[in-house]
Amino acid sequence: MTQTAAFIPPAGTKPQETKASGLLLAIILVGQFLAILNVNIVNVATPTIESDLHSSGAGLQMIVAGYTIVYAVLLITGARVGDLLGYRKAFLGGLAVFTLTTLGAGTAPTTGWLVAFRLLQGAGAAMMMPQVLTLIQRNYQGAARGRAIGLWSLVISGGIVVGQALGGILLGFGAGWRLVFLVLVPIGALLLLAGLRVLPADRGGGATGLDPWGLVSLSAAVLLFVVPLVLGRDLGWPVWGWISMALSVVVFAAFVRIERWVTSRGGRPLVDARVLRAPGMRPGLAILLFGPATWGSFLFTSSLHLQTDLRMSPLAAGLMLVPCALAFGLVGLLWPRLPIGLQRPLVPVGYVVAAPAYLGLGLAAGGGVPYAIMGALIGAGLGVQVAVTNMATEQVDGAFAADASGALLTVMQLGQVIGVATVGTLFISLSQGTPTSMSASLAAAIAMATLAVLAGLSSLFLVRRRVPARG
Repeated sequence: MTQTAAFIPPAGTKPQETKASGLLLAIILVGQFLAILNVNIVNVATPTIESDLHSSGAGLQMIVAGYTIVYAVLLITGARVGDLLGYRKAFLGGLAVFTLTTLGAGTAPTTGWLVAFRLLQGAGAAMMMPQVLTLIQRNYQGAARGRAIGLWSLVISGGIVVGQALGGILLGFGAGWRLVFLVLVPIGALLLLAGLRVLPADRGGGATGLDPWGLVSLSAAVLLFVVPLVLGRDLGWPVWGWISMALSVVVFAAFVRIERWVTSRGGRPLVDARVLRAPGMRPGLAILLFGPATWGSFLFTSSLHLQTDLRMSPLAAGLMLVPCALAFGLVGLLWPRLPIGLQRPLVPVGYVVAAPAYLGLGLAAGGGVPYAIMGALIGAGLGVQVAVTNMATEQVDGAFAADASGALLTVMQLGQVIGVATVGTLFISLSQGTPTSMSASLAAAIAMATLAVLAGLSSLFLVRRRVPARG
């Protein structure tokens, strides 16, 4: 299939019908915001949950990690469901599941019920989130598409910081952990009502099938890889975790063979190889593995350092990260406004800025203004990931928008999990038994700078590609 230089409207759609309203963008981005907020707002509430529900260590781990595990495993499946049933139905269905299970989590009587609702929340988020990027790909073109992806990225970074700060505010006023969930329910309900009126109808393509063998094998591969990474640190990296990660490689190889078999028989694989062959997708996936790995590890280690070593409250720690989130979002929003000749070279420059800023962060571990400045530089450098997302998908055929969305989001999620597991473990190991984590912060900073350098090197393969002129 011939690759195109930009977005391809759905068949039978007039050009003026492909322009999405600002209200449509607001609805899907607020849905995404709720899903991201839900991760970080719960992290802050774990001590009060443990006290109220008498949760065990394993129970607390599943309350926090269960959502992330299910979300990571089902992202590509959620993208395909949107392709089959229609993106409107998939987004609203995922939002409905997420909202109802959030209500269930807020009223859960026991740890077991709370874990169950958290797992279902992750499934709802996995159904909803891929449709956001897919709807942007299918409803926006040119500079408008770049701005929409910039806002999409801003919501991701903002949800992380706001989640921590809002959790700190609610718990600081003695509201209790239940309100951490319940405060999201009316927002989700209003969003559902608005979405029913605003989101454009689409018929989906149910005739293509779901590729059940591909679904099972990929889900198993991701599950075998993610579970030990998420739980391994707290469990002391047991042997079964290493065996599980080794098996994930074997199962992923089986998934690749299954997808080739499905393609050879004329079927529609879960991840179409034509998506990965699109210019920019493979280097984009590499960047979106290393870049989010630095981002996830930075947020994790910073939160621990600020609250444990510097004894800040969750609210104060969240506010310390605001300059980073603002810089991240600002670069993402300004990038599409730059001259075309500067947009592509900006990507490696961003990682050139981020890598030494990480080292500076390790030296500024005492907090205060220097720490905030280094955080802002990190956010500004990583803000170019908006450009990466746009360039990675700009030559993907519109018919495969869902495949591209699922692949990109899954790799980004895996990158964050890998970053937290590796750099987070390094930080915690070096912090134990020491009065201050200065040395731990410096070691983590070196690791994050290395990941940023790998992202920057990968970006050279992305920016050197020329985009064909539109006919």
